[in-house]
Amino acid sequence: MQMLCKVNATEAPDPGEIASLADYVRCTSRLREVMGRHIENLLRAGNPVVLDFPANTRASRQWMKTIFANANAAHRLYYLDVSDEECKRRLRQRNEASAHQFSTSDAEFDAITAHFVPPSDDEGFTIVRA
Repeated sequence: MQMLCKVNATEAPDPGEIASLADYVRCTSRLREVMGRHIENLLRAGNPVVLDFPANTRASRQWMKTIFANANAAHRLYYLDVSDEECKRRLRQRNEASAHQFSTSDAEFDAITAHFVPPSDDEGFTIVRA
């Protein structure tokens, strides 16, 4: 099984290149171009793949859907229905533990989640709600 994590992948080109949310968004589009083809090839070869990538908007999920559809591969979209307050509590714990290369503030969390759209059945995913 291949585990692909967006955070680890964004470290590769230049670790100092991502210093802000805007940098992260810019690098994400470049990463998707390269990773999409790679992931599709892994799936076509029969390899199971787990993506640890954000799927917080319909557009980001459409990118993922295109990959598994092109590869004619089965999929599952895990949707963790967790309150914003619980997410912030977990982020604060992660920040305090220095367990992650990025430290996310409540304001950054709010800016990111302002774009969040829960997945819906009409998007064509097999959704596993947890």
